[in-house]
Amino acid sequence: MPVVDYKQYKAMLKAASDGHYAYPAFNVSNIETANAVLKGLAESKSDGIIQVSTGGGEHASGSNVKNSALGAISLANHVHLMAQYYDVYVALHTDHCKASKVESFMIPLIEETEKRRAAGLPNLFNSHMFDGSDITLEENMKTAKALLARCAKNEIVLEVEAGVVGGEEDGENNEGAPREKLYTTSKDMLYVYKELSSVEGGAYMFAATFGNVHGVYKPGNVKLNPKILRDGQEALKKEFGENAKFWFVFHGGSGSGKDEIAETLEYGVIKMNVDTDTQYAFTRPVVDHMMKNYDGVLKVDGDVGNKKVYDPRSYLKAAEGGMAKRVMEACNDLHSAGKTLYKK
Repeated sequence: MPVVDYKQYKAMLKAASDGHYAYPAFNVSNIETANAVLKGLAESKSDGIIQVSTGGGEHASGSNVKNSALGAISLANHVHLMAQYYDVYVALHTDHCKASKVESFMIPLIEETEKRRAAGLPNLFNSHMFDGSDITLEENMKTAKALLARCAKNEIVLEVEAGVVGGEEDGENNEGAPREKLYTTSKDMLYVYKELSSVEGGAYMFAATFGNVHGVYKPGNVKLNPKILRDGQEALKKEFGENAKFWFVFHGGSGSGKDEIAETLEYGVIKMNVDTDTQYAFTRPVVDHMMKNYDGVLKVDGDVGNKKVYDPRSYLKAAEGGMAKRVMEACNDLHSAGKTLYKK
């Protein structure tokens, strides 16, 4: 199945919301990680989301070019080429884009989609995330509304964030963020809904924070409070009517307990980002390969080594398989496994 179109993507998100499950959204930074996600989704019979961060895009462009938008375009084109060989729906998304990087990352990608649409081609990305968590909520929504209006014209879903996800990811360190910033209030959620609902034709997802932290920590170190999402949804219905509802996004989900994940699904989470856990799942088989083939991957004591084991394809294939298994685990945790909307 080719990468989904706007109608199919919205149908995916609605189905997850109605059915109380969520799509795993996996960060990728090269061809192997993208292939691993496709493999894991297909084997799980789950639809899902492949996403690229600014750092992932920069990596994909190579150490000489170091252009995050160009690398993201390269990865997206690869997924467009390969997704048609898999019997599940796949959406393309970009992860955290701070206000300071909108002009260098998100806008070039929207412009690329505009060029494609003018030529009769499908959108490059289905959705983009604007992360205004480091500016005031008023400034956040002002920028988000302008971006949402442009996205609406191009059939792109926008993801926004209010509050701060703690920890460190992709070079952004929020470990010292004030505790209150880690929990989005119902008042702030109402403000977000009011502002973004004023954009005609706009479709958006909302990353509200409830103690989320990027990275993996020992049990008990991260204090999640999913009921913040429940309270926000209830406040929304009280203020704007029974049909008012957020499509919530769960950031900083790696290492979360299955019971905590399941609870968020009841409160409207329809997308959960997975990055740290899949990074480990990708790297672990490479470490195993190197340790088991130490004398083959190195030319020890003047020997010639073993080409079969130092050929990058040998260990990258194992890495792809390891990450694909973790993708499948995420699909099971989020109850999306076996629920693809794709029909041959």
